[in-house]
Amino acid sequence: MNDSVIVIGDSGHAKVCIELLHAMGRRVAFCVGVTNGPVTCVGVPVLKGDDHLVTLRTQGYSEVFIAIGSNGVRQRLADTTQALGYRLVNAISPNAVVSPSARLGIGIAVMSGAIVNAETVIEDLAIINTGACIDHDCRIGRAVHIAPQCGLAGNVTVGAGSFLGIGCKVIPDVRIGESVTIGAGGVVVSDMAPGTRAVGVPAKAINFKER
Repeated sequence: MNDSVIVIGDSGHAKVCIELLHAMGRRVAFCVGVTNGPVTCVGVPVLKGDDHLVTLRTQGYSEVFIAIGSNGVRQRLADTTQALGYRLVNAISPNAVVSPSARLGIGIAVMSGAIVNAETVIEDLAIINTGACIDHDCRIGRAVHIAPQCGLAGNVTVGAGSFLGIGCKVIPDVRIGESVTIGAGGVVVSDMAPGTRAVGVPAKAINFKER
C-alpha cells in the first residue's frame, strides 16, 4: 500500500490543491492530466490520460484528490476512481478556519482564508475557494463550487452541482436549488429554483434550464 496521493488534474486549480495537500503533510506522487497538458504541475510529474489510474491502483496507490473545477467532471471522475477502489481525500488549508462542529464529506477543497462556521455541512466534492465565508447552519451540497470571496449568511442551502461566482453574497435562510449558476458579484436575496442562471444585484434569473 502506498500512502502518497494521486491528484487528478493539471491546471491552476490543481496547483493550489497540491500545495494544500503538501501543507497538510501529504506527499503527492503524480498528477493524472490531459494528453496535451504540461509534464509537471508545481513540481509533480504529470501522467497523461485517465488510463494511468488503473495502473497506479495496481501499484498500490489508494488515495486520490480530484482537482478539477468543473462540477460535472469532478463528479464523474469521483465515480470512476471510487469504482476502481480509490478513496477520496480532503485538501484543507491550515490557513482556513473550520468550526469543530462543522461536518465535512470527502473529496473537499477548503482554500486558504476560507471560513466554515458552526454546524455547517459541506457535502462530498465541494470546493470552498479562497477567502469564502460560509456562516452557521449552512448546507453546501455535493460538488458545489463556492468561488473566492463569496459570503453566505446563516442557514443558507446550496443544492448539488451549483456554482456561485466570485464575490457572490447570499442573505440568511435562502435556498439555492441544484445546478444553479450565480454570476460574479451576484447578491442572492430570494430562493433560486433548480437549473436557474442568475446575475446582478439583486440576482435575477436570466434563463431557466429544464431538468
